[in-house]
Amino acid sequence: MKLFYLAFAGVLYLASFAGDAFAQSADHYLTIQLKDGPVVIQLMPEVAPKHVAQIEALAKKGEYDNVAFHRVIDGFMAQTGDVKYGNMEKGFDASLAGTGSSDMSDIPAEFSKTPFVRGTVGMARSQDPNSANSQFFIMFAEGSFLNGQYTVVGKVVSGMENVDKIKKGEGQNGEVKSPDRMIKVTLGKK
Repeated sequence: MKLFYLAFAGVLYLASFAGDAFAQSADHYLTIQLKDGPVVIQLMPEVAPKHVAQIEALAKKGEYDNVAFHRVIDGFMAQTGDVKYGNMEKGFDASLAGTGSSDMSDIPAEFSKTPFVRGTVGMARSQDPNSANSQFFIMFAEGSFLNGQYTVVGKVVSGMENVDKIKKGEGQNGEVKSPDRMIKVTLGKK
């Protein structure tokens, strides 16, 4: 009988660790309030831990609030996250939006086998694969040509219909005049 109690206590002890791990992963949600409603993104620290940590740090500081969707290409993706030039309430510069980053360091690429499909969230970067910083994009559709070339950081788990309503840009580059913005970005449970 004593052995049974020891085994049971061991199971409870292990379950407490599993519960902590589950609770920690459940906290990796980013909620973006758009003009048409919220978008909930499940971040994937198991796929891109450094990128997710940077996004979470910027969100906690309120850096993403009021940042424009400066590049939106219908049928492809909506890009945002330029915290230097994209904040529509302080320092917004439409001519520079998309060229800025945060005060944090650029992040080495964390490419994975996670595919780019509708709702995938990826990190934007320059030609240098190790140049991602604060900007990210949300896919409107499948984009397999991005697989293994850009870091996947998450996926939209609710509110994709609100992403679809983001104001689209013009021309091949998708530059948006009078762009929509991320009104408020918060972290927490779904």
